[in-house]
Amino acid sequence: NGNVTGSILLFNGGRVIATKQRLAALQGQSSQRLNSQVQNVIADVSTAYYDVVRQQNYIKTIDKSIDASNQQLTIVKARQSVGLANNADFFQAQIDLNALQQTRQAQELIVAQAKTELLRQLTSKADSTIKINDTIIVQNNFSLQTVLDNLPKNADVIAADDQININKLIVKETSALRYPSIRANAGYNFTRNQSAAGQLLLNQNYGPTVGVSVAIPIFNGGIFKKQVQVANIDVRNAFVQKDILLRDFKAQAVRQYQSYVSNINQLRTEKENYILSGKLLELVLQRFQLRQATIVEVKNAQQSFEQSGFRLVNLSFAAKASEIELKRLSNQLTP
Repeated sequence: NGNVTGSILLFNGGRVIATKQRLAALQGQSSQRLNSQVQNVIADVSTAYYDVVRQQNYIKTIDKSIDASNQQLTIVKARQSVGLANNADFFQAQIDLNALQQTRQAQELIVAQAKTELLRQLTSKADSTIKINDTIIVQNNFSLQTVLDNLPKNADVIAADDQININKLIVKETSALRYPSIRANAGYNFTRNQSAAGQLLLNQNYGPTVGVSVAIPIFNGGIFKKQVQVANIDVRNAFVQKDILLRDFKAQAVRQYQSYVSNINQLRTEKENYILSGKLLELVLQRFQLRQATIVEVKNAQQSFEQSGFRLVNLSFAAKASEIELKRLSNQLTP
């Protein structure tokens, strides 16, 4: 004897369709979460890259101050050779130069460590050689409204939308448990019995079979009803979670934009201060050469120049970091 049977689901309250749609939504949500991770990695790498640029620009400011100290020391030596300067002036000029050179060496270490951190984020070998020659250029045409309008494109927000859809489909799946399920069954049987003695020497049956089976849930103590209630609560929670996420992103975008605008405005003023402090240092050195300024005045001019240079670099970096974060929030970062 032998038989072949098969069955196909005709109806179960739409549970199969809802399950298929939920799996597709889960796949889309996973893609958005991956996109969110990519955006975060790009933001972190970009920030680390511009941090290296910032640390290198510190060295440029220190080098210019070292040049000024070298000029000062040369002037003092020339005066000392003709008896117009004492050892105290020479020692002070040399000490100032040595201090700047030591500061430069310390800054070189910071640059090396910043490069190591960048290599780590790039998943490259920590001892790899990397050379960066760049400046920090800040985009000046950002609009807060544009950023806010693009927040729904944020991968995390889209994933939250997907979660709402997933929970709604779970409600459909759970509701379908209360409906009957109908299956169509079909098969083919073949039976052959043969005997050498007796009244029935040969008995043979064969042919197809067709049928329909129906399963009806009659009573289960209200479990299905409670499951539907829980699923509906999950839908409402998903809406709340999305609203909280959007609220936090909007607040973060406003804060970052405020920081961005403030840094841009300060940057314009600081660029002027940097130019003026450079001219002041040159003027004081000329006056020092003519014995119209003291070593203390030269040192004060150097400090003003260094502080202005450091502020200029820090403001540029802060504005760039805010720009990167605004692009991340609005899903505008590209590899």
